[in-house]
Amino acid sequence: MSGTAHESLKHQSVKKVFYQYFFPSLLGMMLMSVNILIDGVFVGNGVGAEALAGVNLAMPVFSLIFSISLWIGIGGGTLYSIYSGEENVVKARSVFSLGLASALVPLLVIGVFGYINVEAIANLLGANSDTLFHTVEYLTVLFLFGWLMALQQLLSIFVRNDGSPTLSMVALGVTAIVNICLNYYMIFILELGVYGAALATVLASIGGILVLMLHFLKKHSNLRKLSFQWSWNMLRGIFSIGFPSFLAEAGTLVFVVGYNLAIVGLLGTEGVAAFSVVNYLHGFMFLTFFGIESALQPMISYYHGAKEKGRIKESVLIGEKAAFILGAILLLIGLAAAPLLVSLFGLESNDVRNLAVDGIRLFFIGYLFLGFNFVYMTYFQSIMNIRPSIIIILLRSFVFILFFLWLLPKFIGIAGVWLALPLAEMLVALLLVLFTRKRVLELKQVRGY
Repeated sequence: MSGTAHESLKHQSVKKVFYQYFFPSLLGMMLMSVNILIDGVFVGNGVGAEALAGVNLAMPVFSLIFSISLWIGIGGGTLYSIYSGEENVVKARSVFSLGLASALVPLLVIGVFGYINVEAIANLLGANSDTLFHTVEYLTVLFLFGWLMALQQLLSIFVRNDGSPTLSMVALGVTAIVNICLNYYMIFILELGVYGAALATVLASIGGILVLMLHFLKKHSNLRKLSFQWSWNMLRGIFSIGFPSFLAEAGTLVFVVGYNLAIVGLLGTEGVAAFSVVNYLHGFMFLTFFGIESALQPMISYYHGAKEKGRIKESVLIGEKAAFILGAILLLIGLAAAPLLVSLFGLESNDVRNLAVDGIRLFFIGYLFLGFNFVYMTYFQSIMNIRPSIIIILLRSFVFILFFLWLLPKFIGIAGVWLALPLAEMLVALLLVLFTRKRVLELKQVRGY
């Protein structure tokens, strides 16, 4: 075992361990989502509403890069913690080496393909004559340097699973600060527009990577010594366990494209500009729920490896409580501060501003249920029971949301677009309460991969 790295998981109360992981994870995710929000605020104020819409159209590619890093990061991190719980140090280290190698290959392929076909991809994502130039600028940088963001995310997950959640948080904090400074410099001083905003985001990742490298110098770090044992079984484990995380993030891609198409059909470019504000804020709020996942995953995986069923049940209950409190706080912020939040983006059109304010107040209702769904998705993933995790994601991110985006606007117009996500999340939460929660808390579902 890695000295003190996993001692807290072994000996401290579940509640104490949860707080030790949750608060750094939550803060880290909020700092990470500040990166997305900062782009929007700087682009909206420094370049204009059309540029903001252009960046929003490029967001699915951002999601794709992020989803690959989560896929391999959470899959590898889960296996890593399970092997650590079993005290199998060599296998744990091999998972890290294998995860790192298998992440960089697909990212390289996507980068090259995307760079060559950048304009065609921009058109495919819905860019028009107003937004094409801005979308292409943002995409070009993402395709060339997006792998840096993915590498940082990947390292962050493994460092957290190796018992250093605070360092992961510090790395994300450094990234956010560097991003703010670079955004200001690139947009307002160098006047590089959307290109500068994208460059600032990817370059800031280098700062985060340098901070994370400090973990590898620690005496008690299990990752300090590398071990590489090629194993198809291990690779299959990483990809299958992490697949729900990829699917969840790919669901964000479907969500953005679905919403953009639904809104552009109803209200044109003005509607897309309003949604881009809601989506930037959603990116910020949504990632805070990843804070709960980031806390629960190392805990449940480790307890699963150590066969501590009682601790797993306790972790799920604490996760539920945290998810509901967080969701309620975010909804209240949305209801009370919607005009203030919208004003951050420097939009000139009153119509777009009013649309965005109405959108926030309806859309944020979904946060009451989203965290609860995340807890159960994470639970199943962390014990390597992948199928229920995939079903939860398919229902909330693909089936229900697309159905409601198609159906509701026919009856209640734009309000139906805003309410599609809340209704999808509520329906999944209801199904979990009816069919899954009791069995999970009786721990009849705990089984291996």
